Amino acid sequence: MGMTKRAALIRGDGTGPELVEAMTHVLRAVDSKVELVPCEAGLEWWESHGGDTFIPEETWRTLEATDACFKGPTTTTAGPGTPKSVAVSIRQKFDLYANIRPLRTFAGANAPLGPIDFVMVREATEGMYVGLEHRLTNDVAIALRKISRVSSERIVRYAFRLAAERGWNKVVAIHKANICKETCGLFLESARNVAKAFPEIHFEDYLVDNFAQQLIKNPQRFNRNVIVGTNLFMDILSEEASALIASIGCVYSANMGDRYAMFEPAHGSSPRYKGLNKMNPTATILAGAWMTEYLGEKEKSEAIFKATEHIIAEGKRVTYDLKGNASTNEMAEAIASKAREILGQGVD
Repeated sequence: MGMTKRAALIRGDGTGPELVEAMTHVLRAVDSKVELVPCEAGLEWWESHGGDTFIPEETWRTLEATDACFKGPTTTTAGPGTPKSVAVSIRQKFDLYANIRPLRTFAGANAPLGPIDFVMVREATEGMYVGLEHRLTNDVAIALRKISRVSSERIVRYAFRLAAERGWNKVVAIHKANICKETCGLFLESARNVAKAFPEIHFEDYLVDNFAQQLIKNPQRFNRNVIVGTNLFMDILSEEASALIASIGCVYSANMGDRYAMFEPAHGSSPRYKGLNKMNPTATILAGAWMTEYLGEKEKSEAIFKATEHIIAEGKRVTYDLKGNASTNEMAEAIASKAREILGQGVD
């Protein structure tokens, strides 16, 4: 692999540290050569240090000196005047414009509305989340939504390339251009322009409310599609789609830029389960596996994915949300052993 790749490791809040420990156990088991560099960030760090950010200065230095970042689940507090979330801060700093969430059901696990397999791509630098909010008076607040042609074209191009890479032949763009004529209008126009450069891939667009309904009515119609949209819409829709998989504990994601990437489980930090060793480690483990692929360890990454699918399908050594009674560590150990076996390293 040439020079050793380095990844910043943010353990996160609540159940984050124990989930990250499960993930690092699996990476060690497959003999990953990625060097993990632990650093602090999140609510728990902020509560003991204070200030206007969840990310200390030395963590930014670590992030800048590494090839990628793994972020365990972190807690973000609501309310005006509290710091920006760790994820949003890192996305904005490194221009990680593509938030990618693969949504695929697992054999042997509950699929509430049948088997699904699609990828949701969310523009992650602008839209409603750009943070341009203003309290006009005590009783009136406004927000500005920023949509630009360059960011819209960039995210849609990413979606088309991803479809091509997977051998899929449809990209679906999500908007509300009938009402938000300028902002969604610009996004849709940008998407249609990009689509012309990929004539072999079919392009469709859906109004966000209609798509939300179709996702429940007939989710299979979107199988082998890449679905792309603006920040707020896709944040909500990718969370809705996560309900179509046995457990949110199985949903992982990546935030990709042109020169850096951050990988994370899609779920929250579940502070009430902290220290109980019962959380499903799947999303954290698979986000870690995806990171090793990004850093050049494709074979090891594939072994972890196959091992995880096998353990879930077998249904014996899985956590409570997958109808099993294994602890976080027991499920991680089962995945680690299976991955070693797949790589021909045997079980020690």
